[in-house]
Amino acid sequence: MNTEFALRLPEWIKTKSFADIHGTKRILRNYGLSTVCEEARCPNIGECFSKPTATFMILGSKCTRNCGFCAVEHSTPEPLDPDEPERVALAAKDMGLKYVVITSVTRDDLPDGGAEQFTRTVSAIRKYLPDAKVEVLTPDFKGNISALFSLLLSGPDVYNHNVETIPRLYPFVRPQANYSRSLTILKYAREIAPETTTKSGLMLGLGETLDEVIDVLGDLSNVNCDSVTIGQYLRPSRSNLPVVEYVKPEIFEKLRLIALCMGFKHVASSPLVRSSMDAENFLDFREA
Repeated sequence: MNTEFALRLPEWIKTKSFADIHGTKRILRNYGLSTVCEEARCPNIGECFSKPTATFMILGSKCTRNCGFCAVEHSTPEPLDPDEPERVALAAKDMGLKYVVITSVTRDDLPDGGAEQFTRTVSAIRKYLPDAKVEVLTPDFKGNISALFSLLLSGPDVYNHNVETIPRLYPFVRPQANYSRSLTILKYAREIAPETTTKSGLMLGLGETLDEVIDVLGDLSNVNCDSVTIGQYLRPSRSNLPVVEYVKPEIFEKLRLIALCMGFKHVASSPLVRSSMDAENFLDFREA
């Protein structure tokens, strides 16, 4: 299908511009860090960087997978940087963060998928920001439950792994991933660390039906996932999958109500929702 340029960007998708983002960028560059906000060309980057907040991307900037929706570079990854965890923690401290989100590229080249680097980063944040809440947004570690276990032992407050889309679209959207494997990761995260909030996310507008999305919500509920985010897919570049549909805000609201009725504790569902945007407020982790 090649009709993406016939779709006009609707008014409810357009974002505001923010001027005060350079301070955040300066801190990130000073510490030589990447963020998924920049690498994935998130439409909310101005709003988040102006607060400031950011989702730190560890394990380098090159991914071993080539998902159809993602703008992160697919290439041979860099060697692991042993100083990266401390740099993330120091940057978070300089930014005055009370809630830190850590994500990564997928590193299928590593035996543990990079779980140890996540663990070291969580520990470094605990050292420099002992009162901060920490969310990790991880790849599936190729289903390595031992790697997941070691990461959860470091005590993140939130464990996030996105299923991203419906099973039927996985061959196009996430060709090197597996829907059942992602559900299993979330299931084991809940069992290994029952005190940790589990979270997942979905994109709409790739050709899914409403019933298919509701089925995914049911699957996430069945593995006792606490929280879910649902947002509109936006094509980050011409090399990525086209937008099939701009889903109307009332459909997002309908899905929010359905998810709440299923028993999810936290639901964010609207066109510009992204997995880690406003995570502190979304999960009610506020300063006492």
